[in-house]
Amino acid sequence: MCRNIRTLYNYDPPATEAEVRAAAEQYVRKISGFTKPSRANAEAFDQAIDAVADASATLLGRLVTSAPAKNREVEAAKARARAAERFAA
Repeated sequence: MCRNIRTLYNYDPPATEAEVRAAAEQYVRKISGFTKPSRANAEAFDQAIDAVADASATLLGRLVTSAPAKNREVEAAKARARAAERFAA
């Protein structure tokens, strides 16, 4: 799957509507093969993004966990450390 789509669940603060929409757009781009659709396909593309964003927001709102919420800054620092180790030359 697309590496640009990030986990949005169980973060403090919760994912914003913009983050959910951005993930939906990445998903639709990935499965359609278009980074920018033609005028003929723009409406279908936008409707798909709206549908995926709505479904994603519903899912995120209904999920339940007993795990503590993750901190965005801490998780970003961990990802940078993994990347530095992985790509160190």
